[in-house]
Amino acid sequence: MSRRGRVYVIRHAKAGRRSRWDGDDLDRPLSKRGRTQAELLVKMLHGVELATIASSPYVRCCETVEPLAADRGLVVTTDHRLGEGVGGAGALALVGELAPKGGVLCSHGDVIGELLATIARRGVELGPEPLCEKGSVWELTLDGDEIDRARYLGTRR
Repeated sequence: MSRRGRVYVIRHAKAGRRSRWDGDDLDRPLSKRGRTQAELLVKMLHGVELATIASSPYVRCCETVEPLAADRGLVVTTDHRLGEGVGGAGALALVGELAPKGGVLCSHGDVIGELLATIARRGVELGPEPLCEKGSVWELTLDGDEIDRARYLGTRR
């Protein structure tokens, strides 16, 4: 019997504009709209079994999943493999690690884009124009160690 798993891949919610932020980009927080998007993720994933929530170490990613972690009584674990500019390979490995018990990972558009491109090359159907909006969620389903389905859940408005 094969073991099934599920991971929810979240692109961080809206943050303040990079051009208007004077500090280190690692520390750039969510905007007011982004905080609302983060709260809406709690409703969007209501009833979904989760054991782990992993995030890029960037503040905007951590802030995106903190309301969900608080709702579930979980701690957000930061993982450098989800950081901006590091590519999608680490995120793909993390999907495999989290899937057996159910998990969430929160990262950046470039990382998620590379992750999606990799699984599409492996034959996973993403739809005609796969999206990755800020605050959006992809549900990845695994059969054993292989991602066999991807479904775009979008954002909750």
